[in-house]
Amino acid sequence: QYPTIMAVGTSSSMLGGALLLLVLSTAIDVHGGSSSSAAPRSPLDDLCSSLGPGYVTPKLCVSTLCIDPSCRSTRGLPGLAVIATRLTVSNATVAKASIEHALAHAKDGKARKVMRSCLQLYTGAVPRLQWAARSVAAGRYSGVPDVLQAARHVSSECTNLAAKVALPKENDEFFMMAYVAQAVVEWVQQFG
Repeated sequence: QYPTIMAVGTSSSMLGGALLLLVLSTAIDVHGGSSSSAAPRSPLDDLCSSLGPGYVTPKLCVSTLCIDPSCRSTRGLPGLAVIATRLTVSNATVAKASIEHALAHAKDGKARKVMRSCLQLYTGAVPRLQWAARSVAAGRYSGVPDVLQAARHVSSECTNLAAKVALPKENDEFFMMAYVAQAVVEWVQQFG
């Protein structure tokens, strides 16, 4: 009895899907397009075109995520969220190391004070970002956008503290990575 019910359910949903495809392909043909000439879109293309130009442009999305070469071969939106959060952890770690280096080579008291404060901010942020990356890898998104937003504030706070003291460029790079990662995770959490 169960196999028959499953077969009927499957063929019924397949019929509905085939009917939907027929309607869609007819609508495309009526408007001058051809359903067979459209190139298949990757999850990366879908995600980056969906974030919205007022938030994260497709170009920024692709260039940021494709620092990891697997961005184009990743199957599904959750995989892109994993890449985004993993890259954010990497960027935070690199920014922290560059601030440590700047502190070690700071010539004046003001620069040392700024670098120490920034280093303290990054030292607190890295473990939270590692938690966020582990959560996303496990398919749990709750709380992750908040951690990514707080991480962006680490970079902003360092910039505000610095005033005329030059910060390592990695601070700004980290801000952009966290910005994109937050958009990606929020999108995947809602639609993925």
